[in-house]
This record gives sequence, C-alpha cells and structure tokens, in this order.
Amino acid sequence: MGATRVKTAILLLALAGLTAGLALHLSGQAGLATLAWWAGVLPALTALVIEIARSLGRGETGLDIVAALSMSAALGFGETLAAAVVAVMYSGGTFLEGFAEGRVRREMQGLLSRVPRSATRHRNGALQEIPLDEVAPGDRLLIRQGDVVPVDGTLASATGFVDASALTGESLPLRLERGGEAMSGATNVGEAFDMIATRPARDSTYAGIVRLVEAAQRARAPMARLADRWALGFLAVTLLIASAAWALSGDPIRAVAVLVVATPCPLILAVPVALVAGLSRAAHYGVLIKGAPALEALARMRVLILDKTGTLTDGRPQIVSITCLGGQTETEILRLAAALDQASQHPVAQAIVAAAQARGLALPVPSGVTEHPGEGLVGQIEAQRVIVGGEGFVAAQIGANPGGTALDAGAVLVAVAVDGRMAGHLVMADPLRAGMAQILTGLRREGIARIVLATGDRREVAERVTQGLGLDGLSAGMTPGGKVALVQAERAQGPVMMVGDGVNDAPALAAADVGVAMGARGAAASAEAADVVLLVDRIDRLGAGLAIARGARHIALQSVVVGIGLSVLGMIAAAFGALSPVQGALLQEVIDVAVILNALRALRIVPRV
Repeated sequence: MGATRVKTAILLLALAGLTAGLALHLSGQAGLATLAWWAGVLPALTALVIEIARSLGRGETGLDIVAALSMSAALGFGETLAAAVVAVMYSGGTFLEGFAEGRVRREMQGLLSRVPRSATRHRNGALQEIPLDEVAPGDRLLIRQGDVVPVDGTLASATGFVDASALTGESLPLRLERGGEAMSGATNVGEAFDMIATRPARDSTYAGIVRLVEAAQRARAPMARLADRWALGFLAVTLLIASAAWALSGDPIRAVAVLVVATPCPLILAVPVALVAGLSRAAHYGVLIKGAPALEALARMRVLILDKTGTLTDGRPQIVSITCLGGQTETEILRLAAALDQASQHPVAQAIVAAAQARGLALPVPSGVTEHPGEGLVGQIEAQRVIVGGEGFVAAQIGANPGGTALDAGAVLVAVAVDGRMAGHLVMADPLRAGMAQILTGLRREGIARIVLATGDRREVAERVTQGLGLDGLSAGMTPGGKVALVQAERAQGPVMMVGDGVNDAPALAAADVGVAMGARGAAASAEAADVVLLVDRIDRLGAGLAIARGARHIALQSVVVGIGLSVLGMIAAAFGALSPVQGALLQEVIDVAVILNALRALRIVPRV
C-alpha cells in the first residue's frame, strides 16, 4: 500500500509540474515555466535513480536506465518540457503497471477471500463455534446456507447443494447425496446440511489451494528473464542510435529525442502482467498453476504421459452388473451387500456403499461383523446372515464350490451369500472416463503431439481400457522408478508433461518438465511434486490450461516484440530529426499504454472446454 501511495504522489507531482509549466509558458513566463517543469521532473528522477541502484544491487539491469538517461539529457540540454513529459510518462507507466498487476492480483485473491475462519460442530447435543484448526476427522459439522465448506468431508444429510464455481469454474450448483464428497471451499447454496469431516483443515483441498495461490507469483518466468536480456540489448541499440544521430548531425537534441523515444519502462513489465493474468484465468477454470515459470513451461509441452487409474479412469470401482442367483432382486442384493460393507474401509466395499446410497437405498446397521482382510466380511443384517467378498471366500464360507466366473480383464467379482446360500454376484470395474477419446483429441489440438499411457496394471487390462483411444504408446506393469525412466526417455520427442494422482506418481511428476496432479479429492492439491493441479476431477480441464498457457505466452511475446519494434522505428525517426523530444515522449507513452493494455487481454482468454 505504501509503494502505491508513493507512485501516486510522484505521478501527481509530475502532472502538476507539467500542467503548471504549460500554463506559465502560455502566459509568457518562460523562466517560471522552466522551474515548474524542473519541480515536476526531480521527484520522478530521484525515485528512478533509487530504483536503479536497488536493481543493480540485485544484479538486475533494465530499461529504467534509459528513462533516467533521457530525463537527465533533456534537462542538461534545456529540453525541460520534454523532460517533464518523460517524467509523467515514466510515473504514469509505473502507476499503470501497478494498476494492471493489482487487477490480476484481485482476480487471484478471489480464492483467498473465501477462506473460512471457523466451523460449527455438533457436540453433546449442542452446536459450538470452533476455530478451523480444531476441526478433526470424524467431527460432525453444520454447514448453514451461504457458508463456505471449511474442510473436506462427506455429506451426513440426505442431500445438499453446493456452488463450487470459485474452485472449479463449474457454473451450475452440484447436488450431493448422503455419503458424497464435499470439497472445502465450496459454498452451500441450499438448505443447511450436516457433514462428517474427513481431513483436518491443513490437509484439505482448500488449504492446498491457498498455499499454491500464495506461492504463485514468487518465481520469475524464463520469459521474464529473457525480457531482461532483451532490455540490455535494447539499451545498447538505443545508445548506438543516439550517439550516431548526434555525431552525424552535430545536433545533441536529436540524441535527446532518441533517448526520449526509447523509454518503454512498462514495456518489459508487460511480460509478468500477461503471465500472471494467465495464472488468474487458469484458476477460474479450475486449473491451478504454481507460478509463471510453470505456466510458460506448460505452453511448450509436446509429449503427454498419462497414468491410468484416477486419470484415464475414475479411480473408484463401479458396479458394471448384478447377477441374481437366488430369490432376491438386484436391489435387495445390492442393499444387503452395501449394508454389510459399511463396516469396511476397503475401496471396493466403499464403492458398493456409495452405489447403494446413490440409488437412495436405506442401509440398516450391520451387527456381529467379522472382517477377513483382503477376502470379505461376515455379519448379520436384519436377522439374516450375510457374507460378502471374493467368490472363493464366500463359497468356502457356505461350503459350496466356487464357480470360476469368467471376467473381462481388470474386472472384480464380489459374491453375496444370504443365510448359507449364494444370492448373487456384483461385477465391479474401473471404467474409462466418459468422452475420453474427444478429450485426447482436444489435447492434440492444443499442441500435444504424442500421448503415452504409463500404468502399473497388467498390459491386457490397460489395452482393454484404452482400446480406440489412439494412444501413441502404452507401458504396462510400471513401477514408480519405471515411470521416471519413461519420462526421461520420452524427452527425446520434446518437453514432457506427466499427469497422475499425485501420490504414487510423485517421482514421475517431479521428473517431468510439467507435473499435473488430479487434485479434486484433496490430497493432490498439496502435492509438492506437481507444477499444475486440476481442482475439478476432470482431465478435460487440462486442455483449458494448455490453451490459456499458450495464449498468455503468445500475448506476452507479442507485447515485447511489437512494443520494442515500434520503439525502434520511433528512435530511427527521431535520429533523422522527424520527431522532437516532446513528440517522441508522447509517442512512447502511447506505445507503453497500448502494450500494457494488450497484456491484460490474457484475463479474457476463453478456452474451448
């Protein structure tokens, strides 16, 4: 805030000096006009010299030196009006740059402003307001209408409606069923509901998002460093043209005019403005990119390596079919199996419970449950003895012979027995995400030339799941180390991007040029190995991220090339005497404003999603 006030004060002083000087000059008081222009220039020149000294102390050199030279030369050769115009141009440029960055920052801070500070917890039949850090897994929380969900959890009420648009870009409210996952940071737009916390606040999705947003602007992008090197070259060209103009014409005013035209102070700053605007725009679409370097790297990706489970597929088993072998219906078999599976944390058991809840089935509480890890469960459901598990386990429990049911590669069979008789089978599988072929086509449209699958699954499973996707390569049975080796091998084809779940894929995510974590379920949002986190559990958002990254990089490059090109043309015109110092200053101001405004176009990139 203090720096903004100083910039504003310097701009106002420069404007006051320029305006007062013009008024005095028109009234015939040339001497007082010169003093007014000096008074407007000196604060800007002093601030500029201080900033240059600080930059040199950090080992950085930029075009601010040209601005200081132009103001000093104009004052030294009596072109005080030109110096005053340059002072307004410089201070106005820094003010405009601050405004542009502030606009981008406000877009990014939209996420941070939603951080809840407390939660309402059920305890001993009463409600208590507690600090967010005191929420523990298993706590039952009340989420009132309009409240932001404070931590990740599962819905304990029958239904709930939440708005997750600030996190994922999804415009429509999301309907949650009992047991459904509620993502921290979403807003309750329906009636109040209860939820069970599954993670403490520090490990929840929203906390991971906040950490990433806070770190997003710390590192400088390669393009920003490249712009600094261009600034050095531009400084050399400026001095060469100015010296040649003076030497060949004998008129030092031409050299002053060249220096004045070559004062694109905000020009190089257009690069970080465009890139940070791209970060903000990507976050709007549920793609959180860890800073400008990652965004610029994302724009250059040519090879994509995909994990299978949780990336190409949903990562959670789903019921493919239910077979009835006794007198029960499909619904009754699912109800009994899900009721018993409530006692297990196994992923398949939890998937069966979720499937029953999605159908609105009321699940009784099991009793007398015995779990055989990795095999199945035995227990009582409404006075019936129910067994759920692998076909061999269930057959052994009831004294029957296992049928050896034939399954597709990658499918799992869950047998259900009731009161000593085989009642039915549930076939579970982790199917391909809907529309995956179209999604991969879209990624190729955004510049991805090669797509490879890397999975720890068996080859026959991977081939069955990915049939018809048109992949360029498939590597099955991969260990974490094998995925790292694959990333390194694929670099021969171009920069490599790896997409995984952010847990067992962490080494490969870190080894890739860009690592992308599927973070909608919370854990991956905090994965330090990833450069990009997809907040919504949909890989099609990766296409949006690619489009925004490429668009922002193109705008940044365009701003630099066009801005410097126009400045060089203006310098040449000034060297031949076609522009006076005052005219040159006004021309450069127009160029600088146009370039900064062009950089802000990155906030309006609309990807095809």
